[in-house]
Amino acid sequence: MVYLTRRERFSASHRLHNPAWTEEENFEMFGKCANEFYHGHNFQIFVTVKGKPDKTTGFFVNAHILSKIIKKEIIDKVDHKNINKQVDFMQGIIPSCENFVMQIWKQLEPNLPIGCFLHSIKLVETENIYVEYFGE
Repeated sequence: MVYLTRRERFSASHRLHNPAWTEEENFEMFGKCANEFYHGHNFQIFVTVKGKPDKTTGFFVNAHILSKIIKKEIIDKVDHKNINKQVDFMQGIIPSCENFVMQIWKQLEPNLPIGCFLHSIKLVETENIYVEYFGE
């Protein structure tokens, strides 16, 4: 099995907020990230796929095609958007990085070419915080 990783970047805003809690409870749990006016990040996403290289091409996925899929299914939907309000696949979900990366997986996995399998997604929120997801 060979692994290929594609990095993409996007900027987005979000607010960590549980609507069932008071503002005080939200601030106690999420701190500044519960700001009612939201806050933003310059995210990096690393999508790692795996497969067996084809004998005629030497690769299992064309990296250019993989980039187009990531852009269509994720970047175009989240770049310069408010994750809480404008990203359809995040509606009703607290947009923590943990939840966000799992939803990104659900968007990408069914759209990959035959013979190309999602291995992991690493979502970098800041230089000090990132999450990795390897599927269920």
